Order: sequence, then structure tokens, then C-alpha cells
Amino acid sequence: MDYSGRDIKYLKGVGPQRALLLNKELNIRSVEDLLYYFPYKYVDRSRFYRIKEINGQMPYIQIRGRIEYFSTTGEGRNKRLIAEFSDGTDTIELVWFKGIKFITNKYRPGEEYIVFGKPTLFGSHYNIAHPEIETVTENSLYGKALQPSYNTTERMKSSFLTSKNLHKIILPLLESLNREYPETLPMALRKKANLMEINEALWQIHNPTSPVSLREAQYRFKFEELFYLQLNILQRSVLRKEKIQGHVFTKVGNLFYSFYEKKLPFELTNAQKRVIKEIRNDFRTGKQMNRLLQGDVGSGKTLVALMIMLIAIDNGFQAALMAPTEILATQHFETLSTLLDGIGVNVALLTGSTKKKEREIIHTGLRNGDIHLLIGTHALIEDEVLFQHLGLAIIDEQHRFGVAQRARLWNKGTVAPHVLVMTATPIPRTLAMTFYGDLDVSVIDELPPGRKPIQTIHVFDGQRAGLYRSIRKQIELGRQVYIVYPLIKESENLDYKNLEDGFEHIKEIFPDYQVSMIHGKMKPAEKELQMARFVEGSAQILLATTVIEVGVNVPNASVMLIENAERFGLSQLHQLRGRVGRGAEQSYCILVTSDSISEETRKRIEVMTSTNDGFEIAEADLKMRGPGDLEGTQQSGIPINLHIANLAKDGQVLQYARDIATEILAADPQLSLQSNALLRKRLNDLFGKEVEWGQIS
Repeated sequence: MDYSGRDIKYLKGVGPQRALLLNKELNIRSVEDLLYYFPYKYVDRSRFYRIKEINGQMPYIQIRGRIEYFSTTGEGRNKRLIAEFSDGTDTIELVWFKGIKFITNKYRPGEEYIVFGKPTLFGSHYNIAHPEIETVTENSLYGKALQPSYNTTERMKSSFLTSKNLHKIILPLLESLNREYPETLPMALRKKANLMEINEALWQIHNPTSPVSLREAQYRFKFEELFYLQLNILQRSVLRKEKIQGHVFTKVGNLFYSFYEKKLPFELTNAQKRVIKEIRNDFRTGKQMNRLLQGDVGSGKTLVALMIMLIAIDNGFQAALMAPTEILATQHFETLSTLLDGIGVNVALLTGSTKKKEREIIHTGLRNGDIHLLIGTHALIEDEVLFQHLGLAIIDEQHRFGVAQRARLWNKGTVAPHVLVMTATPIPRTLAMTFYGDLDVSVIDELPPGRKPIQTIHVFDGQRAGLYRSIRKQIELGRQVYIVYPLIKESENLDYKNLEDGFEHIKEIFPDYQVSMIHGKMKPAEKELQMARFVEGSAQILLATTVIEVGVNVPNASVMLIENAERFGLSQLHQLRGRVGRGAEQSYCILVTSDSISEETRKRIEVMTSTNDGFEIAEADLKMRGPGDLEGTQQSGIPINLHIANLAKDGQVLQYARDIATEILAADPQLSLQSNALLRKRLNDLFGKEVEWGQIS
């Protein structure tokens, strides 16, 4: 039977109304959805407490006894129901603020019940608000030592579809299946990975008999989930490499060598040389390159991009560089135009602000091949932008673009251009394997020569006098200073007030110096004017919210002071720190926090002060926050909806699953062998309805 197509509304205890609620609230539609809706925690229900043992420090407890009587107190919305509950040693109050009629109809004084909940001290008495109650017979059916808890929503709870009620729907369903649920992993694979059979795993995960059996069931489903995810990603990559032809760039020509010998601003690092070599090898294969280039802030990705674009142009092709914002596109245009000046490369800039007449000239130059290199924003993917021979497309800060937008760039030639996507946001290994697992990955992991590591210092609010003395010294040496304030949507008005108060305060502290301020509420022209004052050096201090754009480059700025650093995430702190340290001078990042900080904040600050390595920071961030909805991941083109695996904690399981998937595909890329028929069917069931982004990063 196809359990993925069997509607839950026909199940015992569900019906049309509950089915609709489960659809809307948890996206559960089929029997398979319900069986794969796993508990998020398990509560030990093996111990019974006596009421006389209860104290206010206890977590959830279980007691057994009788309701002596019900009473109500309060009126209207403040009305509540109270039950006096006794176990013979003492009494405790059970309290309900809603569903009063339902409770008095269902439970009777004098009968024996098992109560589960969290005790709270109210006045001189303990009570349990909205407890779980079940009869002794129900408890023998459902009250296992390890009782599962399922995530539910407020709407579900108000319709009496609680975690316990979900369990009461799932248990009879498992019984009715009679251990005949079809296996989703071949026996040979289960033996190799030492995995529990599916029917046993379903029983143990929803109704565990012991902690050991529960762990085995959880491991089985974590492996299964990550294995099929990796099999899908890797198969796409293997088939794309087989199917999609790429331009062959056979030579490294005059433009490349002219630039390398005459214009190179500094000696390439070994990491940059290694990456250029990896990309050159891709160019020779006749297959389309699909590569991710990761490099921390300031590691020299743009220079690598320029040099590989010169290889494309030397081979008679055009190149395109797409950036997420006009500021960044314009900055790339200015940097690359300066570097390429005098070597015969025609560079153009196309953004939303490009005037119509200029646009027409660019369109003509692209079609007839006069323009060798086009830099721009989303304007590059408009239908009227046609290249004569696009051979290489580079996307900077790729997480800012949706996959469908990128697809339109690939379609601007009869043969798909080679693709390089670049990011300055270090991606932890587990996320890279999952969200970018079908791309080959290159990493620039060393800074250019002459760059000194940024010193990061933690300062408390009470230490401002010494802090301002240090800043004054830096300005006297001719350096500039950023001061960044948080901007959180929930407290936006208060944050803007802090910024404005800070602006007045800094002008008072440093009356001899010029202070600029930029924030999101300013008109673009005013923002640009204030930023320009800082870039050209006429303002020594720039106060800003986090609108400081990724990529803005002021080599003379040597201090980044971050106010209320406790309100920023690790990756945001690291990105802000990367605004300084761009010249040869020693730079500093100062994290200012309130005098008392939480344990979590202290750990974040310690990570920042102990390392400048963006990859270490990204791994720490993932462990602290979990994968969440990390920026851009929902745009990778691969729907990631993990039911049980956790990318922050299950890195070893992920690597093992990926290794096995790689082995299987190496022997049978199409999964056409009979021994892989189950894998092929399951892969199709899970991912067959996706949009085919097969040739897109």
C-alpha cells in the first residue's frame, strides 16, 4: 500500500476536522507524514511522587490519587476551575483556566487518576495548572517509562489535540500496520550500516521500551534522512557532470600574463594559486564547472575571480560578474577597471540605475562581442541582455540570489557557461555538504601578505574612559574608527534613539574630530554623502547601524567598536570585524557589553576574542544556534526539511551517510541495477516532485 498517499482523515481518532488541523498546523496529510512526525523529547514516567514530597524546585512530576471535589472561583475571563486532589499523604490543587465544562464532564470525584504536570507554589499551597490526567487503565496502555512528547501548536492545544492525543492516534495506527510497513532501505545497506529494521524502529521511536532501543531507532531515522538527502544531491552532481557540456578553455593567454606580470597588486598567496589551478583544471575537462569559492573577508577572492575571467576572455569568450547590490557592483567595477587599465579589456557596468541610452550601448556591445567583461546586479538576467559568447558567470555573495534568478543567467548561451559562486560567509562543513553538496568546493584559507591579524578585545560598559583614550590615540596616528549600534526590528525606535544619543555623546567626547552617521532611515543621497566623507578621510569616526555594506573597503579604518555586542550573533560580529584590517596597520575590534552578561553571551564573546578564523566561528555559531533558517539556505534549490537529524550535532552521521551514497553512485550513477531499485523508488518518492534545477548551483 502507498502510505504516502493514504489520507489521515480515515484513521481512528482523526476524522475530517482534526485532519484539516494537522494539515494546516503541522503539514501532516498522509499516514507516512504522521509516522515520520517524531517526538522531540521523552519524559521518564516510571517514578510516582507523594504529594508530601513536592517542592517548588521540581520539574514535571507524576502523582496518583483521587479528586475530592471541584470548585470555581473568579468571574468571566478570570474564572478558573480548581480540583482538590489527594493521595492520602497530602492534597494539591489542580487548576484550569479554560475548557472547564470539558473537564467537569470527563473527570469524576472519588475515582482514581494519574496526574502529570509541573508543581508551582501559589501563596502557601502548591498547584499544577492544566495537568495531564489519565485513568489507571489508560496509564497501563500509554504511560510507558519513556513517554514521548510531540511538538504541537496553540491552535491544536485549544482544540484538545495535545501531544498525548497525538500519541493516542499513532499507537493504534502502528498496531493496525501489524509490522508490515514497507522497508525504505535495502537489506544490504541496513546490514552495512548496522541499522534497525523499519517496523521495529517506528515502534521504538514512538513507544520506546528502553533508552538503548530508542537510540538505535533514532540513529536509523537520522541515517535514512541524511542518506537520501546526500544521495539526491550527489546524484544530481554526477548526472550533471555526465550530461552538461562546458566550454573548453585550452590556453592561458596574453591578457592573463600581461596582468600577472605588470598589474598584479601583490604576490598571490599559495591558497589563491591552488584555487586558480583547481579552476583551470575544470576549464579543460569539457564539462561545465559548478564550483563554490569560500574565502573569509579580505582573503582575495575578487583577485582570483578577475584572473579566471581573463582566462575566459583569452579564449575568446565573455565573462559576467553578478553582485547583490548596486554599491557592491559599482565597487567591483571601479576596482577591476583600475586593475585592468591599459591591458585591452573592455569592462561595462549594468545596474538598475543605468540610463536607457547607456543601456542600449551596453546591449549592442555584448551582442557584437566588444564588451569582454560585464559587471552588474539583477539587471544582468533581464531578457534583453544577450551575450555573443558568455563563457563564465561569477556570482558574488551568492546566498543573496534565488536559484531561479541564477538559472536565467545560465540560459544566456547555447552551451551553459562555467559557474563560480563566491561567498565571504564561511559555511560550516555539514551545511556545505547539505546545501551546496552538488558543487565542487574551493577554499582560500590564508590572508594576503602584509595583513596583520585583527586584535579583538572585550570591554565592559564601565571601562569607557580607557576605551576612549585608546580610540583617541588611533585617530592621532591618522586612523579612522567605525562605531556600530545594533538595529533589531522589535526595538527599532529605541535602537535609533540609542544611535542618535550615541552620535551626540561621541561629538562631545571627540570635539576636535569630524563624526559621520549613517542608518537605514536616511535618504540614499544623504547616506552616500556621509559614507563618502568617511571613505575620503574627511570624517574620522563613522557611527552606523549594521547597514555597513559587505565589501565596503576603507583601508585606513583600524578600529571597529561594536556597542551592545551581546545583541549580535557570531557571524554578524565576524562580518563587522572584517570591515577593518584591510590596510597594513594593526587593527582592533572592540566588543562593548553591559557589565553583567549571560553565559551564552560570554561564550560568544570568548569565541570572537580567541580566533579570527571564520570557519571556526561558523562551526561555533552552528553549535550554539542550530542550523535554523540560515541566510540563503532556503534558496539553494534543494528543499531541506529535516524531521529528526540535526546538522549541528549529527556531522558524523552525515559524513558516513555521504560516504555510503558516494560508493553506491560510483558503481551505479543512474541507480539502474535491480539491487538499487528500492533506492531509486524512494528517491523518486521523496524528491521526484521537485523543480529540476539539475544544472544550477
